[in-house]
Amino acid sequence: MLSLSHNPSFGGTIPVFSQATSFRTMVLSRTNFSGSLPDSLSNLTMLSIIDLSYCNFTGPVPSTIANLTELVHLDLSLNSFTGSIPFLRMSDKLAYIDLSQNSLNGSLSFKHFEGLSNLSYIDLSNNSLSGSIPQSLFNLPSLQKLMLSHNKFRDQLNEISILNSSNLDTLDLSSNRLEGSIPESFFELERLNILSLSYNFFNGTIQLEKIQNLRFLTQLDLAYNNLSVEVSSSSSELSQFPQLVRLNLASCNLHEFPDLAKQNELLFLDLSNNKITGVVPNWIWEIGNGELFHLNLSCNSLVDLQKPYNIPGELLLLDLHSNKLQGTLPMPPAFAIYVDYSSNNFQGTIPVDIGNFTSFTSFFYLANNSLTGKIPTSLCNAMELKVLDLSGNFLSGGIPPCLVQNIETLGVLDLGRNNFTGEIPDSFSVNCGLKTLDLSWNNIEGKIPTSLANCQLLEVMNIGYNKINDGFPCMLKNSSSLKVLVLRSNDFYGGIRCTRVNENWPNLQIIDIAFNSFNGSLSPRSISSWRGMKLNDNAQLSRTDLDFSHLNLNVLYYQDTVTVTMKGLEMELLKILTIFTTIDFSSNNFHGEIPDTIGELSSLYVLNLSHNSFTRTIPKSIGNLKQLESLDLSTNKLTGEIPEQLTNLTFLSVLNLSYNRLGGMIPIGSQFQTFSSASYAGNTGLCGFPLNTSCDSEKPTENLAPSSSKRDFDWHFFAGLGYATGILIMVFLAFCEQWNEQLDRFLKLIYPRYKVNYVR
Repeated sequence: MLSLSHNPSFGGTIPVFSQATSFRTMVLSRTNFSGSLPDSLSNLTMLSIIDLSYCNFTGPVPSTIANLTELVHLDLSLNSFTGSIPFLRMSDKLAYIDLSQNSLNGSLSFKHFEGLSNLSYIDLSNNSLSGSIPQSLFNLPSLQKLMLSHNKFRDQLNEISILNSSNLDTLDLSSNRLEGSIPESFFELERLNILSLSYNFFNGTIQLEKIQNLRFLTQLDLAYNNLSVEVSSSSSELSQFPQLVRLNLASCNLHEFPDLAKQNELLFLDLSNNKITGVVPNWIWEIGNGELFHLNLSCNSLVDLQKPYNIPGELLLLDLHSNKLQGTLPMPPAFAIYVDYSSNNFQGTIPVDIGNFTSFTSFFYLANNSLTGKIPTSLCNAMELKVLDLSGNFLSGGIPPCLVQNIETLGVLDLGRNNFTGEIPDSFSVNCGLKTLDLSWNNIEGKIPTSLANCQLLEVMNIGYNKINDGFPCMLKNSSSLKVLVLRSNDFYGGIRCTRVNENWPNLQIIDIAFNSFNGSLSPRSISSWRGMKLNDNAQLSRTDLDFSHLNLNVLYYQDTVTVTMKGLEMELLKILTIFTTIDFSSNNFHGEIPDTIGELSSLYVLNLSHNSFTRTIPKSIGNLKQLESLDLSTNKLTGEIPEQLTNLTFLSVLNLSYNRLGGMIPIGSQFQTFSSASYAGNTGLCGFPLNTSCDSEKPTENLAPSSSKRDFDWHFFAGLGYATGILIMVFLAFCEQWNEQLDRFLKLIYPRYKVNYVR
């Protein structure tokens, strides 16, 4: 026996083995061994137990492992093994296989498990396996647990033999790409304890009463398929239900509550994302003998809580968001970690003693209701709060200083879209852990507090649409995590240069300081340092969301939102993807030239520098912004010609260069011909399509025959034909002598260096 488990001081690679007939057990789990497994592992012919889980092994699983004819237990889970699964036909003694949480790929066939008559446990979950699930898996006579979740299995499942699968007690096929109807035979597996089929593409209608045949069933998960689950109106039929511990019917097209009043063991219930209407029955708080710890009824059409009701204090998660619930705010469960009452019609004030019911609450979400009054100071006693979102209500008064002083665990504070007044408290803790601060759309005055500098983990700061009168927030110069800065529509003034301020924002992806009174010039060095607006080394864009994870045991997190102005419209980004980058400095008093380093921000999506006093020429480097979709440089004092490099912006859908001092011919490019004359209005020196002002042609050379007459090129003639038709006409005209002059003038407009040289 060799057992070194749970000892991270052991590591290195597995050595090459010689013949060792007496070696029966190898347990290296939870150590730091790494590298690939040697083929010589097969020399240990008497091995019956191999446990290499929770290590750092890589490479393929050696096919020679099939030579271990005495093997009973094989656990290679939680490593980084790659490649396909080898055939495991080593002996009929093999009972346990766990290859979960690796990077294995390829498909399965009946040959992988052929002859393994004693195999009772198979876990291949959390890999990248694909293809169909072989029918032979269900024919293994001793199989009890089959876990294939979080792979890429597809296609429809066939009916299985109940006789061959009579020992099956766990069947987890969740998070795959399976389709078609759920086999009827699944509901005849009398020993089944866990049935999890969620997050697939199963369709059809399921009568919930079918599970009454599964007497030992404790967990049923059919969520997020294309299923419709129907509930019998007869409570006598539901009385035969097995006593469930977990029931997840989210997104199952339910129209009413199943009668679960007699479910005395139920601890987890999720009926979210359905079409349930009416009131929440008061018996729901009594199921599980009052020990229910997870209740999610969100995203339905519920209107009220049936009275009288008594929300059990043992609930750890209560999610009622996105319904039509009204009346006063229900008190949260005393021991709740997660409470979401957002997007309902709750009215009245927040109870003054609500802090006494949120002592253990980590996530408290009351956004988008009709709550009034002040923030109760008792919330400052919720010392475990990580996320507090009161946005989108009618709350007023000042922000309690203790809220940002006492709660050092607070990661998200969203008070936006209310009627708060006064100043931002200058009481941010020296141990401030804020990642998101949103105070936008209020009536907050004064200055940004200097103590905000304590929040060095800050990623999102949105204080737009207030009445703050201050200079640029230089106290944030050490906030290297900053990704979103919105100061829009306030009374900020002065320059935006601070000592090394912007150079410490390598992750910045959204900056919106529009509609203020900022002035001065822009620093080329600061703009160049915003690496969050650049493509990575592989020229790829990251697509992760900005969020704040707060519960390691759940998939619950807070997603940041921010309102941005794009294409002349304000839009709220419900998820701030790191792919989205924007600069909006519009409606200020900036002057000087636009820094050429703006062209280094290769992932920039929106650039708005309009309504300032920028001078000199448009930087040619803007043509490097291949991801740019909206460019607004209007109402400045820019001079010179429009750079031809701007025609490289093939994703550009909004262009506004109006009301500058630009001159010369508008560049020719397929994308530029889609913009209207409004994009160039107010530039008296511009000419060419789509303006009505034609550009003077270059005079013909001396070879032009005296009888040839000079005509202005009729641009609108070709523009009206469209791109493809225009090409055909050009070819036709090339063979028509009398149109040669017109064709040459067309080419002269496209290629300025093209020489007109008429020869007869």
